[in-house]
Amino acid sequence: MGKKKIAILTGGGDAPGLNAVIYTMVRACQGMMDCELVGYKFGYRGLYNNDFMPLDRNTTSGILHKGGSILYNSNKDNLFDYTVVENGVSVRKDVSDVAIENMKKEGVDVLVVLGGDGTLTSARDFARKGVQVIGVPKTIDNDLTATEATFGFDTAVNIVTDNLGRLHTTAESHHRVLVVEVMGRSAGWICLHAGIAGSADVVLIPEIPYSIQGIVDKVAERESHGKPFTIVAVTEGAVEKEGTAVIGKIVEDSPDSVRFGGVAAQIANKLEPLVRHEVRHCVLGHIQRGGDTSPADRILSARYGVKAAEMIRDGQFGNMVCLRDGHMDFIKLEEVVGGGSMGETSAGGAKTVDPNGEMVRVAKAMGISFADA
Repeated sequence: MGKKKIAILTGGGDAPGLNAVIYTMVRACQGMMDCELVGYKFGYRGLYNNDFMPLDRNTTSGILHKGGSILYNSNKDNLFDYTVVENGVSVRKDVSDVAIENMKKEGVDVLVVLGGDGTLTSARDFARKGVQVIGVPKTIDNDLTATEATFGFDTAVNIVTDNLGRLHTTAESHHRVLVVEVMGRSAGWICLHAGIAGSADVVLIPEIPYSIQGIVDKVAERESHGKPFTIVAVTEGAVEKEGTAVIGKIVEDSPDSVRFGGVAAQIANKLEPLVRHEVRHCVLGHIQRGGDTSPADRILSARYGVKAAEMIRDGQFGNMVCLRDGHMDFIKLEEVVGGGSMGETSAGGAKTVDPNGEMVRVAKAMGISFADA
């Protein structure tokens, strides 16, 4: 058997741990089999444009700890519904065969796809067309039912926890109420975990609709105990009772066009007339994705990378690596994807916070309010 050529791409949004998977795969694949590795840049766009770089020990040296992706990311490029210009007019069409021809021309035997629901849905569709594909799930939101944990989540929780701690000192100094907006879309995992670890006083998550009066009540309760400041942590997709999530903007050229954002500002504006404190809001935004990858995420990414290499060696294509019962395993791509959106919401359906689950009970026992009374 000749040398195997393996291509990797990182689709959807960036997440801490992508580089650690790439770093590990290069070393694991080269240790297990006679192979060459390349990486397509900007996800599927690079596959369409045949834009790639070599992946070896030199090109991946020193990236284990770095966030982002040395292959870059794009969440707008679904090659099964891709925007091209024909006769001066933009049209959407299936250009997946162009990508397949590019892989054949370069002698690519295996495509490893790191991404969420949209990226992995396209991976499944390429598998249906005969491409040997391995999927690796990715999201900082930790909302994938098909795997127990995703890399990037621990890093995001650490960053939010650190920032909540920093905001405590300024809130206490000015006797303010600070409303802090964090990522997570329609799943409250980051907000809940960081809220517990970062001593938030109020945690607002999409799974438990809140009321402004509930926040007012918590502020008053803290005042009665001599605590004239309050920290409110809110997931970007949180909803007020009988309300809807706050949409920050619509990105017309994205398959997943809705972007949540603005809920912290909305809460602050509604809350300030009802309390005796100045209310400020803070949006952590992409800070949560940036910087170095946490040690826990580096280890988890390494486990995903090694398992993907083992699956290539063993010919287990058309599958996605997953963490199951604490061990690395795999599941068929056909069973875990479906939506087709490049917005990276979830693989295998969304894993959301159980309003009656242990983590919510822990938070409530600690005195954290969900403003749902």
